[in-house]
Amino acid sequence: MPQGQPSVVPDDGLTTRQRRNRPLVVVHTGIGKGKSTAAFGLALRAWNQGWPIGVFQFVKSAKWKVGEENALRVLGASGEGGSVAWHKMGEGWSWVQRDSQMDNEEKAREGWEQVKRDLAAETYQLYVLDEFAYPMHWGWVDVDEVVAVLRDRPGTQHVVITGRNAPDKLVEFADLVTDMSKVKHPMDAGQKGQRGIEW
Repeated sequence: MPQGQPSVVPDDGLTTRQRRNRPLVVVHTGIGKGKSTAAFGLALRAWNQGWPIGVFQFVKSAKWKVGEENALRVLGASGEGGSVAWHKMGEGWSWVQRDSQMDNEEKAREGWEQVKRDLAAETYQLYVLDEFAYPMHWGWVDVDEVVAVLRDRPGTQHVVITGRNAPDKLVEFADLVTDMSKVKHPMDAGQKGQRGIEW
């Protein structure tokens, strides 16, 4: 897209400004690193524009401290940009077998119900639904319902969804989809995640 010019101009009856400001559904999926990181980068841009931001973490444990949370909370409280609300829905990592699997499913459903309420109320202008692809992939949250709710959301609310195995119906519906592929990762050579890189 040289000079920011789209390669196609649809005959949809919208002005250039209306089309430019259309709310987006963004999906970051794939097996590579950086899906959540890219979503939090969007949150930084939204904060700079003064947008209210809602972050909903669906799989990561409520005890897991991520650097982005601290940074965005400080920025949100600074009074200089947009506000930031952070909601943690999960009880643990998706690949850990636990007896509390039903609790995780219930929390994911409760989290989605909260997102639906906030979308209806137009609470935020940017929603980061971190790791939300997993509850849909596992069948905890109905993909058809998610697509319908996002399609019918009011106002100018942008939604970014992260996680591996984003369902095909979501990918087809979304406006912007990035598949993060892994070429190489330090874990392939036995190196565990480290501070400042993974969290």
